[in-house]
Amino acid sequence: MHNILPAQICQRHRGFPVWLRDIPGIEFRTDNAPFKEEMQRFVKKLVDMMRGEKLFSWQGGPIIMLQIENEYGNIEKSFGQGGKEYVKWAANMALDLGAGVPWVMCKQTDAPDNIIDACNGYYCDGYKPNSFNKPTIWTEDWDGWYTSWGGRLPHRPVEDLAFAVARFFQRGGSFQNYYMYFGGTNFGRTSGGPFYITSYDYDAPIDEYGLLSEPKWGHLKDLHASIKLCEPALVAADSPQYIKLGPKQEAHVYTSQGSCSAFLANIDEQKTTTVTFKGQKYDLPPWSVSILPDCRNTVFNTAKVGAQTSIKTVEFDMPLSSNNSLQKVITENNGSYVTKSWMTVKEPVGIWGENNFTAQGILEHLNVTKDVSDYLWYLTRIFVSDDDIAFWEEHGIPALTIDSTRDVLRVYVNSQLQGSVVGRWVKVFQPVRFHQGYNDLLLLSETVGLQNYGAFMERDGGGFRGQIKLTGFRNGDIDLSKSLWTYQVGLQGEFLKIYSIEENDKAGWNDLTLDADPSIFTWYKTYFDAPPGTDPVALDLGSMGKGQAWVNGHHIGRYWTLVAPNNGCQNTCDYRGAYHSDKCTTNCGKPTQTWYHVPRSWLQASNNLLVIFEETGGNPFKISVNLRTAQTICSQVSESHYPPPQKWPKQDSFDGKLSANDLTPEMNLRCRDGYMISSIKFASYGTPQGSCQKFSRGNCHAPNSLPIVSEACLGRSSCSIKISNPVFGGDPCRHTVKTLAVEARCSRSSNIGKSQF
Repeated sequence: MHNILPAQICQRHRGFPVWLRDIPGIEFRTDNAPFKEEMQRFVKKLVDMMRGEKLFSWQGGPIIMLQIENEYGNIEKSFGQGGKEYVKWAANMALDLGAGVPWVMCKQTDAPDNIIDACNGYYCDGYKPNSFNKPTIWTEDWDGWYTSWGGRLPHRPVEDLAFAVARFFQRGGSFQNYYMYFGGTNFGRTSGGPFYITSYDYDAPIDEYGLLSEPKWGHLKDLHASIKLCEPALVAADSPQYIKLGPKQEAHVYTSQGSCSAFLANIDEQKTTTVTFKGQKYDLPPWSVSILPDCRNTVFNTAKVGAQTSIKTVEFDMPLSSNNSLQKVITENNGSYVTKSWMTVKEPVGIWGENNFTAQGILEHLNVTKDVSDYLWYLTRIFVSDDDIAFWEEHGIPALTIDSTRDVLRVYVNSQLQGSVVGRWVKVFQPVRFHQGYNDLLLLSETVGLQNYGAFMERDGGGFRGQIKLTGFRNGDIDLSKSLWTYQVGLQGEFLKIYSIEENDKAGWNDLTLDADPSIFTWYKTYFDAPPGTDPVALDLGSMGKGQAWVNGHHIGRYWTLVAPNNGCQNTCDYRGAYHSDKCTTNCGKPTQTWYHVPRSWLQASNNLLVIFEETGGNPFKISVNLRTAQTICSQVSESHYPPPQKWPKQDSFDGKLSANDLTPEMNLRCRDGYMISSIKFASYGTPQGSCQKFSRGNCHAPNSLPIVSEACLGRSSCSIKISNPVFGGDPCRHTVKTLAVEARCSRSSNIGKSQF
């Protein structure tokens, strides 16, 4: 295990705690005594805990390496000499803790001699540490990317990811770590950014629900099994021999004491190339690496994916509604998962409690809220004369202008919404309507995650910067920057904890009718029964606007149905060529996130309390509880694929007794635990066309494809089928490379589906 103990935690969380900013004289991540004191206290606490739990490798535990700081080299120059001194201090501080395992720094080319500098990125095959005495380490192999509200969903094709990993080990890499291997969820208000969504799935091999992302998981499993077959040569040789095979083709060969393993690479982005290596010819697809554990037989090619594809879907779709027709559907499905009503209560707009205070001028958002809430109300009073009204009739209504604001601003006059602004330190020009006399001008500042990366983070803050003015008055602009303002932190419902099981009755809840109009600044609650079984649970909030959700008092997180741009997604994802976060994106024209993870451990068998706070208006009657499953599985394997690496016995891989011709390519299908293959939707051995859920027969088809596959797979949790003519009763089309394509459905086994409660 490689354990990261940075002072700053970037995308995976929301950065530093706000209280750290309040320490007098503190400056983050530089040669600053208050910061270094807190950082040392934090790191020492964690190292002492790990030592106490005997987690280090020398204690018999899993931790072989620790990391101090995180990608500091990207911002070090911002701090000048202070940055350089801080790097030295951080290294010495970490080493003095006596953890007994190596320490690394990533993206830190000036790491001291006793610290290993490591690489983070999509590709690290060309990376070299700053000393020949240090191993080449890839601490973060980005297998996807994070997502922001209103953004497209990133997807990194597994062919490219496998190519990057194989190239790293081909060129002398020692240690590689995926970021992320298991996706996650930023529950509560822990997502950073700002504007990172609640899901931190990251297109990882295992998603945030614990489901395998296929074919990414399976193809990487085969990749590492193939690299494992090269272990005797890889660990014995200090560095590989480089052999140029063509203009964009090369081999790296590891040899030692009779062991020989080779990696053959084609870095051409367009053409398949045939190369000659040790007297044999090898076909290399574009942008791919072939792995030869014995320098003779190809066990794996990064561009040839034989792993199955799993289609993740939502099952049951249980609406939390009082609609009678929906109740009938639920009853017919032998379930009683919903209550018959939603209840609602309005959140006050503006100052709601005795804990407000008044101050001269505009105060910085986080200095006031201390991050106990996303929300901060600013209230001031504006007097409007009859002359102003007459002036506006001739020249147009006035406007509120603010030099800069983040992340969300809502402007109210006399409790009436005038408009909203969303952005990262953006200008505000908001027309406002006043009546004659005194008017309440209310500004609601909202954070959507804290700043989690960059230099001088302690200066970032929230709320407003620069001048705040009202323009268009008869006697000139009104500077509000030094006006008397009343401040109210948070929402009344938050303060009363009406989202909790113990406190939700403190609110004056009323029944919500089916014909109720969408309402802003409104709380909703209902009860639901947990779905049966053990499948992961998701809440569909696609019918809502923006807000937060709680289940049994547990904060599910922020939700927001911001829609991604209609353009920017590709019809087909071409794995070839260098990956970047805008390549192969999906979900154009749809909300960035609609499903929200509800851990089973937070649920009880019945009467689970769901509380929603809605800011902009939505329809709670369309909220539903879903089961996240992967019931459709597909695979497409041809005669040109290589036999599974698991079929190569290690003892035979290096003694010349076994050849690829002695083994047969296989299709392997597997349902997730608790499921079995219940039907075969499509099967064709020959020249099938299309992709998963869109397969069709080609000109060549073995008539017995479906019965052969059905006999091998139906009623089983997994099955294997050899890709060979004898299995299908002969060659359906001579002199043609045959492919087997299968689409199957997984259903719960007979003993699965019982509730865990």
